[in-house]
Amino acid sequence: MADARNLKKPDVEELVVGELTWITSSYSNGAGGVCVEVTKLDDGVILRDSVQPDGPVLSFSREEWRAFTDGAKEGEFDI
Repeated sequence: MADARNLKKPDVEELVVGELTWITSSYSNGAGGVCVEVTKLDDGVILRDSVQPDGPVLSFSREEWRAFTDGAKEGEFDI
């Protein structure tokens, strides 16, 4: 069973997303294309579209992010 601390999503209402340190995939060519950026917080992970840095964000608990990255590593989302 998952630890309750790992199920809590980050509260994005109080964040100033422009002040966070965002990471872009190493597969990004840096030419201004469409990329997803991620930042890790104490209680989870936040994603945003690099083309719209002030646009909406998606927040994930640590447990949700772990499930997503594990699935990606295992090819669960391959088309």
